[in-house]
Amino acid sequence: MKRRGFIKASLFSGTLVGALPIVGLANNAVEVEKKSGPEFYELRVYSLKNKAQQQLVEDFWKEAAIPALNRIGSRKIGVFTEQKPEGQTKLFVVIPFSSIENYITSTARLLSDVNYQQAGAAYLNVTAAEPAYERVQSSLLQAFAGLPQMVVPENKPRLFELRRYESHSESAGKKKVEMFNKGGEISIFKRVGLTPVFFGETIFGEMRPNLTYMITFDDMDEHDRNWKVFGSDPEWKKISALPEYKDAKIVSRITRTFLLPTSFSQV
Repeated sequence: MKRRGFIKASLFSGTLVGALPIVGLANNAVEVEKKSGPEFYELRVYSLKNKAQQQLVEDFWKEAAIPALNRIGSRKIGVFTEQKPEGQTKLFVVIPFSSIENYITSTARLLSDVNYQQAGAAYLNVTAAEPAYERVQSSLLQAFAGLPQMVVPENKPRLFELRRYESHSESAGKKKVEMFNKGGEISIFKRVGLTPVFFGETIFGEMRPNLTYMITFDDMDEHDRNWKVFGSDPEWKKISALPEYKDAKIVSRITRTFLLPTSFSQV
């Protein structure tokens, strides 16, 4: 499997603000996050031309975007670079939201945040001649019932693997989600050391239907060892042998990329 750029999605940040009704627009006060239901995740991928653009975008997230999103209730924000990029690395950002409403209203709240505007001025006010990035692509995911909240791993050097499972139909995609939730695949992941950070079903974005998840390891040796344990696990073999869960019936393509957290990532 090639280690290559991962998500190419079509939702630019904030487009839902114009596409969906905004109900009860909140102000910039810090909100109490509700933990009763599954989270939503915006997965952004920045395509960059050079190191100067990378530095500008990273500075924006470190100095402006993460603090501002934290203030409005979005915490545990992950910012990552590719472990082995093909050329200039892409920048991956995962932003949790406690509800769909918080996602929809987030752009408006950021735009009214004076501190955000000041701290992010170098990024927000770039000219067409010197843009901050080539393009930003975005997907919106809903967390699985089996892992409704992001799990932040121990703060130490580590490797992350981001995987996308595409399906040939909506019903097949739902069946794969069911395999993780009701079939017990998430529990097996945890038991064999495929430490999950999040699982999400893509509700807006490219290459639908698909699910996307992130797992983490200390290093590539642990990654290879734990995937091998998973593949030989008796419970996994039992589940994957069930006719309704056979990969050939519900998964048409698997794409993965390996990521490293930036120094300021909250994941």
